[in-house]
Amino acid sequence: MELIVVGVILLGLVAFLVATYNSLVRERLGVREGWSGIEVQLQRRSSLIPNLVETVRGYAGHEAQTLQNVTNARAALQNASTPADAAQASNMLTATLRSLFAVAEAYPDLKANQNFLDLQSQLADTEDKISYARNYYNATARKYNGLVSTFPSMIVASMGGFKESEFFDAPEGAEQEVQVNFRP
Repeated sequence: MELIVVGVILLGLVAFLVATYNSLVRERLGVREGWSGIEVQLQRRSSLIPNLVETVRGYAGHEAQTLQNVTNARAALQNASTPADAAQASNMLTATLRSLFAVAEAYPDLKANQNFLDLQSQLADTEDKISYARNYYNATARKYNGLVSTFPSMIVASMGGFKESEFFDAPEGAEQEVQVNFRP
């Protein structure tokens, strides 16, 4: 009888360990999926930047420093390797895009250019998608981090080498929207 009780307890412990481990793996995969969604949208935004810069350059070629700043910020975003680096680079790119759109204000012909308007629209759409992807990623990271850092799943997480995920945080002042609407 005692052997049966010990067996049931061991079986229950093994079942708990397996279920907890599988939950951690599923949540970690969700975090990776969320990060992939952010990367896709950041790449989409980065792909729009050269076209936007060239369109502006055609009208405002002497605004070289602003155009160079946008190009440098785009490169920093493409080279980011962690969520924290990507968030910082993304916010730097957002700030330089604000400067670029401020330059565009001085050029009525540019503001009326259909290619520029299309790029602005695509950029605004992409910014919305980045926001959604960031929210999804952070929600999955929060759930996963909860499993990694709370008892009793933290025991299995520690044994399995599971580490908390970084959040994709925006720094102070990043809540200001990028101005992308110049239609008269």
